[in-house]
Order: sequence, then structure tokens, then C-alpha cells
Amino acid sequence: MSLRDDQLATLKAAGKDFDYYNIANLDGIDHLPYSLKVLVENLVRNIDGANITDEHVKTLLDWDPNAEPSHEIQFTPSRVIMQDFTGVPCIVDLATMRDAVKELGGDPEVINPQVQSDMVIDHSVQIDKYGIANAVQENMDIEYQRNGERYQFLRWGQQAFKNFRVVPPGTGIIHQVNIEYLAKVVMSKTEANGNTLAYLDSCVGTDSHTTTENGLGVLGWGVGGIEAEAAMLGQPISMLVPRVVGFKLTGSIPEGVTATDVVLTITDMLRKHGVVGKFVEFYGEGIASVPLANRATIGNMGPEFGSTCGIFPIDNVTLDYLRLTGRSKEQVALVEAYAKANKLWGDASDPDYVEPQYSEYEELDLGTVVPSIAGPKRPQDRILLSEAKEMFEKTAPAYETEKTVKDPVAVSTDFRGDFDIENGDVAIASITSCTNTSNPSVMIAAGLIARNAHAKGLKPKPWVKTSLAPGSQVVADYLKAAGLQDDLDALGYQLVGFGCATCIGNSGPLLPEISEAINANDLTVTAVLSGNRNFEGRISPDVKMNYLASPPLVIAYALAGTMDFDFETQPLGTDADGNDVYLKDIWPTNSEVAAVVDGTVSREMFLKDYASVFDGDHRWKGLDVPEGELFAWNDKSTYVRKQTFFDGMKATPDPVADIHGARVLALLGDSVTTDHISPAGAFKASSPAGKYLTERGVEPKNFNSYGSRRGNHEIMVRGTFGNIRLRNQLLASVGEEVTPGGFTYDFLAKKPTTIFEASRDYIDNKVPLVVLAGKEYGTGSSRDWAAKGTVMLGVKAVITESFERIHRSNLIGMGVLPLQFPAGESYESLGLNGTETYDIAGVEKLNEGVTPKTVHVTATHEDGSKTEFDAVVRIDTPGEADYYRNGGILQYVLRNLMK
Repeated sequence: MSLRDDQLATLKAAGKDFDYYNIANLDGIDHLPYSLKVLVENLVRNIDGANITDEHVKTLLDWDPNAEPSHEIQFTPSRVIMQDFTGVPCIVDLATMRDAVKELGGDPEVINPQVQSDMVIDHSVQIDKYGIANAVQENMDIEYQRNGERYQFLRWGQQAFKNFRVVPPGTGIIHQVNIEYLAKVVMSKTEANGNTLAYLDSCVGTDSHTTTENGLGVLGWGVGGIEAEAAMLGQPISMLVPRVVGFKLTGSIPEGVTATDVVLTITDMLRKHGVVGKFVEFYGEGIASVPLANRATIGNMGPEFGSTCGIFPIDNVTLDYLRLTGRSKEQVALVEAYAKANKLWGDASDPDYVEPQYSEYEELDLGTVVPSIAGPKRPQDRILLSEAKEMFEKTAPAYETEKTVKDPVAVSTDFRGDFDIENGDVAIASITSCTNTSNPSVMIAAGLIARNAHAKGLKPKPWVKTSLAPGSQVVADYLKAAGLQDDLDALGYQLVGFGCATCIGNSGPLLPEISEAINANDLTVTAVLSGNRNFEGRISPDVKMNYLASPPLVIAYALAGTMDFDFETQPLGTDADGNDVYLKDIWPTNSEVAAVVDGTVSREMFLKDYASVFDGDHRWKGLDVPEGELFAWNDKSTYVRKQTFFDGMKATPDPVADIHGARVLALLGDSVTTDHISPAGAFKASSPAGKYLTERGVEPKNFNSYGSRRGNHEIMVRGTFGNIRLRNQLLASVGEEVTPGGFTYDFLAKKPTTIFEASRDYIDNKVPLVVLAGKEYGTGSSRDWAAKGTVMLGVKAVITESFERIHRSNLIGMGVLPLQFPAGESYESLGLNGTETYDIAGVEKLNEGVTPKTVHVTATHEDGSKTEFDAVVRIDTPGEADYYRNGGILQYVLRNLMK
């Protein structure tokens, strides 16, 4: 008997019996943070005796708050959520797996997600049209023209796969749809014995801001595509038991302060504290006064703190939100009963409440928060609004060059008339992205500012591109119900779409005349957005400085027209009587905002908007979609291509083999990130990916980005290791200049060339490849194509001084062997420079069911001398060994499902 059997118990909720795994009576559970209790339940429920054992549970129950992370556990998410950029490759892989099963004589329909998997199409809408009445319809028409191939494919997947649902374009932002509808907090399913099992909702997503769901008490975070695919197919994700930072909230938000100001303050504090790789958990009596929308806004910024998650426990605030958003009485009753039975109830005023122990502590009195913005290039760079003008004047000179024109530049447009623009002017003022555009308190505040400004005759400056892209259709409902959308329209804040828009970089073009004036005169113009990301170059190629602000402040800056502005001392304009109007004259009180929220936001709105959430509009329903269990691949498509991972695959894997005669593809330094390896952003016509598209008749203006073409492996493999910041030292080893970007030396052709072209030469001649690198290889966000591209280039092993944990796991998931130099050694200390050939012996032990601790590497130099060492094998769990023996995680799962 295991703990899994011992802890199975019965729970009654809403008159119904549920089986559940009781963790409340386990020794050590009482003082664990809420987030670690979630992991305990996850482990107990998924004990299999191999990857997850009773011992793993005991280790977690014995958690030492002061210890550094060292214990590895397997986390099995209950759900997976994807956005369209990162999710398309996952569905391409599933579709290709079906073809592979058919070729092996099996039933293709065995290939389905094993857990509930949802995709929300929200990353593709671009703000081409704005400031006009039908902007949202025109932008959606253009979106479908741009993305037709991808949408046809996803529409096919929607009908072909079980446990896979697609939320069509124009519905809302992934994280808002998740917390308003998809998340259950406690899930249930019918077991083989006919009983209903209740278990905790947990969810990983292919978007870093998946942490928005942490506001609901749902544990989860953003992952790369390979971990997402593994989770979809029922496989666990390896993780280290983290340190947990307890963040105590006290007091209440003062007058004139918004949820966005709170979030920027917390981000600033936690960045200074240092929370990378840690869990952050909010606790204390003060959280009872933090509305769920604010909790979600805080959770959303987890990636900006740098933490894995930023979670709140389940309490009455959670239940109230579930009721508001249309969840059933039965579901709300189940969440309450389950949380209380399993000691997951987070009400600090409850007499049975036990305060958790944490590794580290932070505390914020909400009453001390003041209006803030962040910028000009990082979310953690908080600026007090009262000091914004001064800080802008101090920062701006760094963005100017000798070409920058200091005087105002005249611009003449048909759309917005004639005006002058100058340095500091706000070119974009966008209300956009996730919970900042779905938090009723800040959206109603923005609407009230618009009403007050409109009444006084104020308008945004004509050079400002204004846009409203809410995270949820419910926002449009309550703004209309409150009569505030008319006032927003009057200020140019017409609805442009429901999607990430400006925050993801889809701000769309500025007026050509404005863009030309900016670039011809090297002007430093600015953007203000209510999003969560403001990195350099992300928002618009024409804009150098980007600032994050609350929705009402976005409108305030549109009215001001410049960042070089002090709201305390400078008027926004004059009213009909010629009186100066200041920001304080149009800023609503907290009680005014609360009254409108209470009077307009209703459960009925959520029930109406989510009643047909998967159906889509006439555009979605009208897509020409192939039918059947197998996808009809179009050889001419440049967006969606059948993967090659399963070409020639057998029902039983061949034995793994030692590696002989390998050549070095890349010789890299320390801290090579997945951004260096994985293709991202735009690419030139001269690049391998650009040449591929040009040969197929695609003009550079239609290249789109690597992100939008992630469903085409031919594009992605050509961009792997192609980052312009990558420096392959192998070129220096052979006496060539180190050209930044995806270049290497081809030892067969004896010439420098691109990494992609060299890899084709080696593959054609059956020469295996290795990559040599330094410390912390694969740090950064866990991009799937960093590992997928590596294997597609023909790389069999990567030898480093140390790995980032997730990229190491991803390499194994793609069948690439991760090896480390002996402790204290490096390729430099061993006298290696990449010109050698490599033999790796001892890999074949894996065929005996044994994972060797080391393998023997022999590097043969050009003069025939040899350097030999034992490399540490970084296959760390039995599951990873299974993946490697099968050539990768997808092959392992496919073979198991066929059985």
C-alpha cells in the first residue's frame, strides 16, 4: 500500500459525494505554505512507484524553509492552456503523431491530449485601424487575412482532438478567459469505478503570464512548448522544491491609487528582494480586502517580479469571484468544502488558521502606495508619478544621438490634421493587455476620466495613437452599461479588438507622416500602455521609450501628449470658460469608481459572454476546414508543416548508440540563453529563413515573424542559433573572424558558413554533431524551439559546465544527450577548441535499463593526439531515461498510447 491508497477519502459537497486525496492529516502539513500543500496533493494523487514515490511526498512534508532548492519532484498539471503563437507547434506535433500512428498500423485516434487542453487565440490581432467607429471589425478582418492558414489548422484541431478546445479570435486575452471561465479551482472527473474524484486545479501555460490564475489560488506558471506537450500527454514536469517568499499585505489602497500602482510597487520590491526561481505567496489578514481582480493583476506580474508564481490562497474572496463570473452553486460549494477539508482555506481570521512558515519575508502596507508608472524599458523600473517629468528629463538624453533634432518638427496628416511633434511626445497611449484591461476598478476609472475630460472639452493630442483592447468581452458590456464607452469614443478610445495587441508588440503602424518625421529627425518619442511588458523595441520600431501605467493614467498621458509633463503643476487644457483643467479636476474618487462597478458589473454579463465561448463569429465558422482524424497537410503552406520528428519511426525503439566521429557545430561561452538559441522576432531576406521564404515567392513585407511561423519547422530550424548576439568561438579556433549570429565553420567543406547550411552538409554525410559550452547553458525562458531546433540540426550531445534545469530536461525530451565536463573542468582547461572529432562511449549502458553516471569522451585533435575525460550524464530521473531511450518524449508517449 502506498500513501496514494492510504489517503483516499470521501468528501460531501452540495449534496454529492466525492472521492479525494486527503492531505490534512499528513505529518508536517500544517506549517507548509499554501503553494507547497498544492504540490503535496499533486504528488500523493500521482504516486506511481517510479517517478513519484512516497519518499518524494515525505521530502516535501519535511521541507526546510531555510534550505536551498535541491530536491527534485515531478509536478503533474491538471490542465494546459496555450496562446496561438506558442500553441500552434504543440498541435502540429499532435497532428504529426497521428500520421505516425497510422503509418505504424495503429489507430490515429489514440493520439489526444490526456488532460484538458485549451487554446485561446489572442496574440495575432494588430491595431491597424484605430480612432474610428468600426475599428474592431476592420482589425479582425485583417487578422483573418493574415492568419488564415493557422486558423484553418486550429479549427481542424478543435474538431479532431478530444480534450482540446479552441477559444476563437476576438473573444478575449488568454489569462482573462482562463480566470473568468476555464479555471475550476477544484476539478472533478468520473473514475473507472464510477465514483467522482475531486482534485486541485493546476495549470501550466505556453505564456509566461499564466500566473494570472494564481490570483484564484490555482498553482501554475508559464512553460515552453515541450513541457506543455508533455503535460498535455499526461507526463509530469520535473522541478526543484523551491524557496517560498511570504509577502504580507496590510492596510487598504488610499484615494487616487489604482491596482496598477500596487502591482508596480510590488514588482519593484520583489525585484530588489530577488525572487528568481522562487514561489511568492501572499498572506495575512490584509489579503481579505484585496479584490480578486487585483489579486489576478498581481499574479499576472509574476514574470516581472522574476518568480515562478505569485499566489493567493482560496478564501471567501475567491468564492465571491466564482459566483460573479457565472460558476455554478455546486462548483462554488465544492471549492469551499474541498479547500476547508484539505487545510487549503486561507482566511487568516479563521480560529483554525495556522500561519505558514516561509523561507523569506516581505511586507507592504497598501496605504503607503502612491501613483506610479514604470519605464522607460523595464517593468521593475518604477517611477513615482510626482517625479515622472524630472525622471524623463534625466533619462531622455541617453536616447538622443547627434542626428536628433531638438526643435519641433511640423507634420501634416489627413487623419489628424496639422501639428508639431518633438522629443518626449507620446506617440502611443494604449489601454491593453490582460488584467489591466479587465480589472473593473481601473477600467471604470479610465471611463470616468474620459467622461470628465469630455465634459470639459479636453481631447488627446492629435499625434497620439489611442486604442482600447480589453482582455474580456465583459469589459465592453460594463463600459457600455455605465454609459462610459461613448465618452471613451469621444477621446479616440474606440474598441480596436480583444487581444494582447500593444503589449505583445502588435501596436500596428503609426501614421506614415508621423513615422517618417520621427525617423528622419531621429526623434525620441514615447509610448504609454497599461500592459505588463515595456522592453526596448517591443512596443513599436518607431518608439524608443516605453512606460507602463494604469488605464486612467494612459488617458491622462494621451491628453498631455508628452512624457515631459508634471500633472501637479501643468494643466491638461482649458474648459469652455477658459479655466485651466488639471488631472485632479477629472480624476474620480475611489467611492465614485466603486459605485459604478457595483452598479454595472454583473453575473449575467459573464453568463451571456461565455455561453458560446468556443463557437466563434461568422469568420471562424466560415473557415474552409478539412475534416477527418488526420490533417490534410498543404505542401505549399509556409505557416503549418508536417513535422519530421517521427519520420521512419518504428513501433519499438532501436537501442541507443555510442557517438562516433562527431564534429563541433558551435563552441560557446557562459550564460548562453534560450533567446540565443531559439528563433524569435523578425528576420532578414539574407538569412536562411528569409531565403527559404523568398524561394517560395513570399515577399519580405509578408515574412511576418518567427513567432507567427512556429508551426513551420523549416523556418524554425533555419533560425536556430541565429540570434545576432550569439558568438560562435569555433570561428576563432580556425583563424576566422567571429561574425555575430548563426555562423560556424564546416570542416567537411573547409569554409565558414551558416550553422544551418553546415548542419545540412554534416547530416548528408552522416556526421553527428556536438555543441560545447560554458556555465548556465540554456538560461532564460524555456523556449521549445531551443531544443527542437538543436535536434533538427543533427546535434546528438551538448557538453557544458552546467545547465539551466528546464533546457536540460527539454534536450532529453528531444533525444539530445546533456553532458557536463568533470567538476572544475571546462573545454578551455582541457585544451579543447572545437576543431577535434569526438567519440562518446558508455551511452549504450542505457539499453540495459541503467543510467550511467558518466560516459567516456575522447577528443581527437587534428595532429592525432587525444584528450580524454569522463563527462557527467545529466539524465536525472527514470522518466528522462525512458524519454532518451525512445528518442524523445513524444516518441515515448506515442509508443505507450499505441500499447
